[in-house]
Amino acid sequence: MKRKTGRPRILVARGIPENGIEILRQHFTVDLNNADKDLTPRALRERLEGAFGVIAMMANKFDRRLISKLDNLRVISNYAVGFNNVDIAAATEKGIAVTNTPGVLTDATADLVFGLLLAAARRIAEGDRFVRAHKFKGWAPTLMLGNDVSGKTIGIVGAGRIGAAVAARARGFGMRILYNSHNRNANIDAIGGRPAELTRLLEESDYISLNVPLTGETRGMIGKRELALLKSTAVLVNTARGEVVDEDALISALKRRKIASAGLDVYVNEPKINPELLKCDNVVLAPHLGSSTFETRARMSELAALNSVLVLKGERPHAIVNPEVLRLSGH
Repeated sequence: MKRKTGRPRILVARGIPENGIEILRQHFTVDLNNADKDLTPRALRERLEGAFGVIAMMANKFDRRLISKLDNLRVISNYAVGFNNVDIAAATEKGIAVTNTPGVLTDATADLVFGLLLAAARRIAEGDRFVRAHKFKGWAPTLMLGNDVSGKTIGIVGAGRIGAAVAARARGFGMRILYNSHNRNANIDAIGGRPAELTRLLEESDYISLNVPLTGETRGMIGKRELALLKSTAVLVNTARGEVVDEDALISALKRRKIASAGLDVYVNEPKINPELLKCDNVVLAPHLGSSTFETRARMSELAALNSVLVLKGERPHAIVNPEVLRLSGH
């Protein structure tokens, strides 16, 4: 599907806020997927033929086989902070810059962590279903009791931008803060947080927030053994990637009430949800809402577009995953 044009072409794999599209139109011929669904692998491959770049969604998989066929592509600009949908080594070998949108979605995601945490702790979603089913007959001393959040211990797994933002919110609730990370985080330390080995963090925390990228090291890092370490009153919140948690082990722990509840925004086979997970009444399920605010998605759109434009100009993008590509190209 080669298109002859005087300007380089960029594929926008799914509709994004218009501010980003307008930036792209100033420099590229924009090939926009207007359908409200992701491109199939075959359609993605066909529309990438001859393209200079792509604004990619997490659902767009760029494996070595696909990348090897993209001789004209120079930038994969992910409309996300994550980039596990791209074979980074293959892209680097091909001279393709891979960019993402970190920073701009930090606050929105940290807000959602606490939204899920509170909803799970105070059984808000369960209460909503209870009321809608006309079961509410008035206040009662033991009706739908939950757990306090203020003054409890939160364990933050992954102390990057989002982890630090979660810690800042936890401080407002007067929580004791533990965090697990390869490196110390001065911002978390400054508000009283303390680093902890993962085992200790899981044993002592009342609430656990997962904020790690998906890597070979983090895939399945919370499994049967780790869940067994949690308190029976613990709440697990995952806004990172579904594969960070062994979903079957989590379902078992929820069903057997080995932990109190969970708040999930991501899933292993997203968008498919494990039917057994849907049967658990002690889990709050969100449809990947981490960055879903008008303001955040507009900032993501702008950053993804600007990253592409800077690659076109031979300049360093604002956020690049494989900066060695720039060194290899002499930029």
